[in-house]
Amino acid sequence: MNEREISPSDATVLDYIHVRVVDYDPAWPDLFRTEARLLEDILKDNLVAIFHIGSTSVPGLRAKPIIDIMPVVHDIKQVDECSRQFRALGYEAMGELGIPGRRYLRKGGENRTHQIHAFQYDNVQNILRHLAFRDYLRCHPEISHAYAALKSELAARYPGDIGGYCNGKDGFVKHVERDALQWYWKRYGATSRC
Repeated sequence: MNEREISPSDATVLDYIHVRVVDYDPAWPDLFRTEARLLEDILKDNLVAIFHIGSTSVPGLRAKPIIDIMPVVHDIKQVDECSRQFRALGYEAMGELGIPGRRYLRKGGENRTHQIHAFQYDNVQNILRHLAFRDYLRCHPEISHAYAALKSELAARYPGDIGGYCNGKDGFVKHVERDALQWYWKRYGATSRC
């Protein structure tokens, strides 16, 4: 999922990526679990929870074959202090990269394999929108199919332009994200009972 429109400066950082959307691979959940265990060893007691997010976390959804991982941590600054350990696993730290409070790390260079989107536990809006979007697509196959068709079309149109690809998805993602958040609260929201 592209959280926000890619700015020209962000696109410069990301522009070497070849955009390729492939059929769902049932190995993706295992790839997530394997990498999550490595990240748990780095983040240790700072880790609150770790989630598989993005298109590779939605069974059946066509996606760029990049595993998106969202660690939720007690203290986001401690993620920065682990940069040496992340580098040893092949990650490149990119700072917030357009989303305040996030720590974005990528692995694999031009052949990206994993992306980390770390948030502090109290960054509820960003954490919740990722989880709501994922769960909404999992429970609404018609929306998931429409998203897959859009991503495939954009990948064909922008094979060497990740900014164009991401910006092409932006309107769809924002619309679905709005619906997903409302659905999420209706489904999982607690009713206050005093």
